[in-house]
Amino acid sequence: MDPPSAHQVVAMGGGGFLMDDPVLDRFAVDLTGAARPRVAFIPTAAGDAPTAIVAFFDAFPARSFESSVLRLFDRRVADLEAFCGEQDLIYVCGGNTAILLAAWRTHGLDRALRTAADAGVVLAGMSAGANCWFEASTTDSFLMGRADALADGLGFVPGSFTPHYAAEEARRPSLHEHLAAGRLPDGFACDDFAAVHLVDGQLAEAVASRRDARAYRVSRAEDGTVTEESLAVRSLV
Repeated sequence: MDPPSAHQVVAMGGGGFLMDDPVLDRFAVDLTGAARPRVAFIPTAAGDAPTAIVAFFDAFPARSFESSVLRLFDRRVADLEAFCGEQDLIYVCGGNTAILLAAWRTHGLDRALRTAADAGVVLAGMSAGANCWFEASTTDSFLMGRADALADGLGFVPGSFTPHYAAEEARRPSLHEHLAAGRLPDGFACDDFAAVHLVDGQLAEAVASRRDARAYRVSRAEDGTVTEESLAVRSLV
């Protein structure tokens, strides 16, 4: 019997093709080890926006990739488990984390993604597309400009995730407040253009496509004090 495949998740604070950043995308693609990767884009968090879909096909052209899109607002794929399982990389865009999770569960996509992860399909995404893989996250799903605690993720990775850590004013203080109050578990926070690569739920490394982008491990002590540890970040440029 073959040994079980490792779960691999690339969680970007922000970046990728929707932010004119091919470097983090290439990092995720290279993890597949495929000569012509099969890449599926799931734009649920952005309401299946046509502009996001066009940008995806521009970034993952047919000359180099077998690219496909899974729309849920106008769903055409009957067997979600088969569709997800035949990919090398599943890429999720940013947008509304809460709506993404609700839609995925309604369609049973959460179960299909779990099966794909068990089979070794690499999971990646930015912002909401990173939040979703964790147990919990900070999100502006409920009101723009805020960073609310959402303890409702898929739990493929233990702990919490916070994107856009330096770029959005509310993220850092809100995360510290939520951790101190026990509303979120310990976890990771990433600036735009930084990402954490997790294997079987454990940090493999932090990477960045901009030299000033940072990633952090943020945790709560027994007395409620919040500690922010800057991770060693490997520059991809």
